[in-house]
Amino acid sequence: MADTARARKLAKRISQIVASALEHEVKDPRLARVTITDTKVTGDLHDATVYYTVLGERLDTEPDYAGAAAALEKAKGVLRSLVGAQTGVRFTPTLTFMTDTVPDAARKMDELLAKAQAADAEVARRAVGASPAGEADPYKAPKEDDEDED
Repeated sequence: MADTARARKLAKRISQIVASALEHEVKDPRLARVTITDTKVTGDLHDATVYYTVLGERLDTEPDYAGAAAALEKAKGVLRSLVGAQTGVRFTPTLTFMTDTVPDAARKMDELLAKAQAADAEVARRAVGASPAGEADPYKAPKEDDEDED
């Protein structure tokens, strides 16, 4: 079993090779807006999972995830050959492509934070000029004993 440092180093190299190949060597137009975000390699260095994101043509258009997945599946053999030739490992890892969900999760978190901020602003707006429902100071001060002072 290989050490984790070697697996991380190989994963980083695979990311670079695949990203470069998508940009310069693979001529599929469906891969023009694909970005490689991360790669994970198993401890035995036999399998690599490559994570990617797809951008839309414009900000208001939905990315073509299905087209990108099909194009990556079609180019998998070429990409694996390039990885094998440029890494020099005994066994070239099999490549599996997965859509990276981190940008979507980050967008959802931003939306949730914006909702929470709006709710906090509404509470602060309602609190202006409000008075407490009970006593102004609900905490009672302890009574001082006269005997202690003597």
